[in-house]
Amino acid sequence: MALLPLLPATARAADPPVPPPSAPAARSAVAAMQPGWNMGNTYDAIPDETSWGNPPVTRELLRKVRAQGFKSIRLPVTWGTHQGAAPDYRIDPVWMAKVRQVVDWALEENLYVLLNMHHDSWMWVNNLSTDHDAVLARYKATWTQIAAEFRNAPARLVLESINEPQFSNTSGDDENYRLLAELDKVFHTIVRESGGRNTDRLLVLPTLYTNSEQGRLDALAAELADLRDPMVATTIHFYGWWPFSVNINGYTRFDATSEQDLIAQFDRVHNAFTARGIPVIVGEYALLAYDHNRPGIIEAGEQLKYFEFLGAHARERKLTTMLWDAGQFLNRNTLQWRDPDLFAQIRSSWTTRSGTASTDQVFLSKSGPITGQTLTLNPNGTDFQGLRHGSRTLVQGRDYTLSGDQLTLTAAALTELAGDRAYGVNATLEARFSRGVPWRINVRTFDTPVLSSASGDTTGLTIPTRFRGDMLATMAAKYDDGSNAGPADWADFQQWDASFTAYTDDAIKLTPEFVKSLKDGSRVTLTFHFWSGDTVTYHVTKSGDTVTGTSR
Repeated sequence: MALLPLLPATARAADPPVPPPSAPAARSAVAAMQPGWNMGNTYDAIPDETSWGNPPVTRELLRKVRAQGFKSIRLPVTWGTHQGAAPDYRIDPVWMAKVRQVVDWALEENLYVLLNMHHDSWMWVNNLSTDHDAVLARYKATWTQIAAEFRNAPARLVLESINEPQFSNTSGDDENYRLLAELDKVFHTIVRESGGRNTDRLLVLPTLYTNSEQGRLDALAAELADLRDPMVATTIHFYGWWPFSVNINGYTRFDATSEQDLIAQFDRVHNAFTARGIPVIVGEYALLAYDHNRPGIIEAGEQLKYFEFLGAHARERKLTTMLWDAGQFLNRNTLQWRDPDLFAQIRSSWTTRSGTASTDQVFLSKSGPITGQTLTLNPNGTDFQGLRHGSRTLVQGRDYTLSGDQLTLTAAALTELAGDRAYGVNATLEARFSRGVPWRINVRTFDTPVLSSASGDTTGLTIPTRFRGDMLATMAAKYDDGSNAGPADWADFQQWDASFTAYTDDAIKLTPEFVKSLKDGSRVTLTFHFWSGDTVTYHVTKSGDTVTGTSR
């Protein structure tokens, strides 16, 4: 065969086609959608809107969301549980009317609405490879009905082809990309040919798994190059560096590794799309393990640093972000934020940076003398302006010293703040900066936690624990031969919630999954790491269906 000339790396045949830039109207619409909020675990819930713990949607909820500064909502909808049989796959008109009502309410509140097909992606659409014609017929029927229902809705209604697309029983990514491109093309054709305002409505297409790996981005870029539609945007999801977002393998802090992972993902998306004039929506973001019902998995200050940095880098890369809220952020019964400090940080990140510090906890040992404590400030481009305790401004030189980014609380100030030195939080300070939200610092009195002997079975082991003002960070598990113990036997440190929990003030619990994974008759040494820096060792042995634990 004839030899082809060697092309520059940027022009190799293997490179994905470069899609044309989106229209200014598409870019301005996506920019106007920033920031966005997901109405998660409601119309995507199975089988109905209240099945996953949230109350019915009210107009007041939409007003609250708008009043809090959100410019758009993402409305995830699972359609398949509200459809009739083939060949029509008729959507229940009562269900369609519910969805329509929420869309209308949101539009009347001057919000953009991103409407999608949600859990259908894993309930039936994922079978496209093995049941191609039936799945495609149902997908076409579903989007034909949605497109017809909303064909004349205002342009602030935006449609998303499918949530987190995935396919089972395929030969690999090449087939996955082909299947997703087929679905997206069908979606695009149906909506555009349905007429009305759908002829130029903004449409949103996801990467495979809504993932930002380069191969996924390249495949979507090829789709866009094929469609050549100026009113199309792209979407990915982001839940942080996985080990940090679930607290496994010792990643308890939003450290340089987590930060670089975020930067890399947002930069790839920017380079693939935003820099080429194609808008990007981070259609879901949060932390995988964040849940108001399970505090402690990710320490409060580390969460704040994550959300602060995420908002800042998304702004830098011109990405529109939509907070995934399944009820863990906004209490939809009271319309109050469950953690006002966390939401204040999220909201501030939409427009500016905030100063943070290496920690939000200062631990004072009750059994020892109080000494000065040093934190490292992270001004993030702001200027440090002092410390406050309630209405009192602390005095530099007497209460604290500042040397570069090293903030030292003096022993005298800490003695006063600790008061009677009861276990737990004795005082909360605010480090104030020239802009953004203050950084809260809890002054805590503690002593090394005490764990007592316990017995249990394959349903788990409850270890009576006196925390004495401290907080659990993570747990390592090793057999006597030095090998790792637990379900995640590749990791020194096991995953919070999967292997252990600490949600009450009187116990640490080992999960059934952890106990069942243990080798019969082999002793396991657990090392519990606490946020004070203290560690406590504990020994567990399983014999048949019985498990015993001792601190000796």
